[in-house]
Order: sequence, then C-alpha cells, then structure tokens
Amino acid sequence: MLTPDLPHFNDPEGDCLPSGISCAIDAHVHVFPDSTFQAVRNWFDAHAWRIRYRDSSENLIQFLLNRGVSHVVALQYAHKPGIARELNAYMAGLCRRFPGQVTGMATVFPGEADAADILVDAFDQGLGGVKLHVHVQCFDLNGPGMEEICAVCTDHDKPMVVHAGREPKSDEYRCDPHDLCRADRVDRILAQFPDLAVCVPHLGFDEVSEYAALMKAHDNLWLDTAMVLTDYFSASARPDLQAFPLDRVMYGSDFPNIPYAWDRELKWLADAGLSDAELAGIAWGNAVRFFNLDFDGPLGY
Repeated sequence: MLTPDLPHFNDPEGDCLPSGISCAIDAHVHVFPDSTFQAVRNWFDAHAWRIRYRDSSENLIQFLLNRGVSHVVALQYAHKPGIARELNAYMAGLCRRFPGQVTGMATVFPGEADAADILVDAFDQGLGGVKLHVHVQCFDLNGPGMEEICAVCTDHDKPMVVHAGREPKSDEYRCDPHDLCRADRVDRILAQFPDLAVCVPHLGFDEVSEYAALMKAHDNLWLDTAMVLTDYFSASARPDLQAFPLDRVMYGSDFPNIPYAWDRELKWLADAGLSDAELAGIAWGNAVRFFNLDFDGPLGY
C-alpha cells in the first residue's frame, strides 16, 4: 500500500555492476518526456516516496549504461486517451539516440479510438512491444479493449508488459487495483492468447503464490523482479525466487522511480545463492528471449 510517509534512502551506490554479475539487462526502466516525468515525480512525492533519480530520460539511460548495464528496456504508459501516438514517437526517437542499447515499449490506452492502428504504427517505428498499467489506466483486463491489444500483439509477435498485480495500491488512484487486478483475470488472457508473451512486473506482488501457479500452467507468462527483492517493503513481502520457473523471471529495477540506490536489487541477486546459470538468466538471458533482443551477452554463456 502506497502512503505519503514511505522512506527515502541515501544508501551507497556502486559505479559498476556488483561482483558476481558480469552482464545485466534492466527490463523495467521508466522514461517520459520531461513535463510528464515531472508530473510523475510530483505524484510520488505527494503520495508514496521521494524518487531518488531525477533527470531527463536520455541522461537516466546513460547513467545506467555508464555503470555497466548492457541494455535498457524502456517503459511508458498513456494515462489518458489521445496521447499515445505522441508518447510512442518520443520513445522511437529515444531508441534512435541509443541504437542497440535501448528497446522501447509502446503505449496505448485500452479502448481508445484507433487503438489497433496506434499499436501497428508504433511497431512500424521499431518499438518492441506494449506496456500497460492497470493501476493508472483503470481498464478491464478482460474487456474488449484489452482483447484488441492482445490480438494486435499476437499478430505482430510482440510481447506485452502489463502491471496487473494488485500492489502497490494507493487511495489516490481513480480505481481500486484490488478490483481490477487479479491473477484469475490474467489467467484468462494467457489462456485466450497462448501465443502472446506476457510479463507481469513485481513478481505479481501481492498474489505471489497465485502467479507461481500461473507460471506452471502457462508457459507464455513471465515475471520481472522490480522492487520486490530488496528490503524496502516488509521482509514478509519478499517472494522466494525458487517458487518460480527461473527461466522466465527477469531482472527489472523500476529505475528511476525508486527511493534507494540503483543497484540495490542487483546486489541482492548477486548474494541470493543462485547457480551461475540461474543468475545469468535472471540478470540478462531471459530478457533476451522475452523481448527477442539481438544481444549475444558475455562469452561462455
């Protein structure tokens, strides 16, 4: 649950990847035009935590690349109808500034006019899939607008990242995520569109056991780790990674919208007791497969 009194940390940050991790792809990085980014920061400052990293999208991406992150998957979302084309054009331009280093995800508002055409145009511009956020966009996961988007992604062999987990919710959202976000709703999507690769961020928090079961039932479901492997939330909220099929779990940071050091989660992963193959898969290899990246990774993998 998001509240205005959540802590902000000035914990030490590294200037490179932590020992034990030779390569990393960050599968969950937020980017926006400057004015939208400022609105997002204002909302978090007022209703959640103070965002630690506050800069332009270009500088934030360069920050990660300078510290050893090999590739960034950039996410955005249209919070209302009518702005997706502009955001997708912005994202395509950002990718052109970082050729081979950034995969940009498109956005669309489910149910808006010309949603299918908006997505096709975004894919034609080179964007690598679509990102949706139920908490912000307040749509029915099993409604006709979502079916249209799933169909377009399936037809174009593009993955979907959708924040469909119930947490972290906030009373400041205009809808109740606990009503709209349930694992059984995602289950229906996975069954209806078995050829659509779907990633639910934050390991499906707070329905962790339900998402672990869904992963075993549907091989088109993937999860990312953003924010739930650190000790920021209560220790009881940190899922056991071994409960999931680890070949479909991806590292993601939620950078820059985090209240602690950029490498906090990577440090935890490096010390989590994973095998070399498991750690490499989570840190970068699984993202290569999910996003269909042209990326070889380190020698010997």
